[in-house]
Amino acid sequence: MALRIGQGFDSHPLSSSADRPLVLGGVTIPGSPGLVGHSDADVVTHALADAILGAIGRGDLGRHFPDTDPRWAGADSLRLLAAVVDMASADGWAVINADCTVIAQRPMLAPHTAEMASRLGEVVGGPVSIKATRPEGLGALTDGMAALSVVLLEASSAEGD
Repeated sequence: MALRIGQGFDSHPLSSSADRPLVLGGVTIPGSPGLVGHSDADVVTHALADAILGAIGRGDLGRHFPDTDPRWAGADSLRLLAAVVDMASADGWAVINADCTVIAQRPMLAPHTAEMASRLGEVVGGPVSIKATRPEGLGALTDGMAALSVVLLEASSAEGD
């Protein structure tokens, strides 16, 4: 059986706009400022997409969905992730599982992690674990959020071998 591992990382600063929603793992988190970004700035979904792209040797999310392209302005990151999963599938790879960690001083994310895991799992076609941790006042991470992701893929056809 052929296997590949990918890792991903993303970070975005907090927005000063009260109108910008906070979207993490495809879930809109109420009562918190959103993140600055060209798309919906979903750091969790971006990190997972980058992990998959890395595992299949296709670069990063910005290479496929550049922030200089107006087509991706305000894009739903779950849609971008679905396109990445399609790329992996076309290359003969399927997600076995993924593990994601979001780093945010606030808001408290534990009440939302199960829904994030469910939404992401539906898109990638495999189990996704979501963990949240706080940076405990550490520098730039108090003014934004970051996420890390690791994914394990298996060959789903002879193309992945």
